[in-house]
Amino acid sequence: MAKINCEVSSCSHNKSSVCYANCVDIVGSSAQSGRSTCCGSYLNNLLYSELTNNVLSSGSCDALKCTVETCTYHNNRLCTLDNIQVSGGNAEYYTHTACGSFKLKN
Repeated sequence: MAKINCEVSSCSHNKSSVCYANCVDIVGSSAQSGRSTCCGSYLNNLLYSELTNNVLSSGSCDALKCTVETCTYHNNRLCTLDNIQVSGGNAEYYTHTACGSFKLKN
């Protein structure tokens, strides 16, 4: 299973809902909901074309960084989940994306 399942069809790294970025960085350090997070690695395919040839690994993205300190799954700038969901459909900017796996710490 892919580390990052992505529904952001407008991202240059997306190929059939699988992320092929070398590294994904989920941002939103003080987020209180998933809508306050975003994928800092998003690149609009209208500007950057298709970037699904991950040169640092042999397939889909396997490196997930996270700066969302308010998330249950955040641990030392990494995500403890085996895989995450990134949402945003046909986003135009990275701020239109979100981590669908975000869960606010108690």
